[in-house]
Amino acid sequence: MAETNQFSILDPFRTTDLNIADWADGVKGWAISNRSVIQPFKNTLNDLIQGIEAGLQAVPPSIMLIIISLIAWQTAGRKIGWLVFGCLIALGFLDPRAWGLAMTTLAIVIASVILCVIVGLPLGVLAGKSDRFEAFLRPALDTMQTIPAFVYLVPVVMLIGIGNVSGVIVTIIFALPPLVRLTSLGIRQVDESVVEAAKAFGASPRDVLVKVEVPLAMPTILAGLNQTIMLSLSMVVIASMISVKGLGNEVLRAMGRLDAGKALVGGLGIVILAIVLDRITQGLGRSGRDRGHRHWWETGPVGFLVNLTKSPSKD
Repeated sequence: MAETNQFSILDPFRTTDLNIADWADGVKGWAISNRSVIQPFKNTLNDLIQGIEAGLQAVPPSIMLIIISLIAWQTAGRKIGWLVFGCLIALGFLDPRAWGLAMTTLAIVIASVILCVIVGLPLGVLAGKSDRFEAFLRPALDTMQTIPAFVYLVPVVMLIGIGNVSGVIVTIIFALPPLVRLTSLGIRQVDESVVEAAKAFGASPRDVLVKVEVPLAMPTILAGLNQTIMLSLSMVVIASMISVKGLGNEVLRAMGRLDAGKALVGGLGIVILAIVLDRITQGLGRSGRDRGHRHWWETGPVGFLVNLTKSPSKD
């Protein structure tokens, strides 16, 4: 006679099956049978990634190096500009393929951050303006931040498949919460008296948001953007497990072949790229005091060009 498992209060898990695996298989079957619904979104995102990568790869490395260094000088000052210049030269000399792989990685990070900003800023503003929406959003953000990054790979690959598009989606899920949280925090930290003064002068709710709250919250928002960029870059190695190209894929392949040299090159490339992006985004949050109480167009290379174009004063 076959043995039957009876429910026991001391060990209820042995006889209880919620059929989660069957449910997941059902979702997988639905995704496979409805690929035509997902395909337009996948194609659009793939076109965005390929467009950014093509633009970055089309610029000669020496020109791109100068452009990024000038951006760093403009946003963070001359010292950071020289630091970024030196870091990019070191990146180029790591390996003949390092620069191209770095541009591919940068394209994936840029695409991820663009989509994070498009989704995260409105959500953060809404969460900052509404306690109820913030309470509704908090469990989702907690889940996104606490679930291990490897867990994201399974449902995304199941729905989208492998490749750069899946890597961008995984990166967005992983990197979005800091931008939403810090945007909400920045909006909430705006002095209420300033908002009331703007309303007293006849500002509409839209004007208050765009011209008062967002500018005052901008340092906090930019801190969230910095964290989002860093988390996006940290995902490149993990996302390489689903055939995402770039420096992360180089590290993964080198580890599979036990090639310490290639793994070191890929790892150093990611570190250098992280330093460059971190310094530039931190510079975006500089206050007017850090710039010597000058507008952004009065400093850096833009300020240098502006001063050159000014006509000499007449006696």
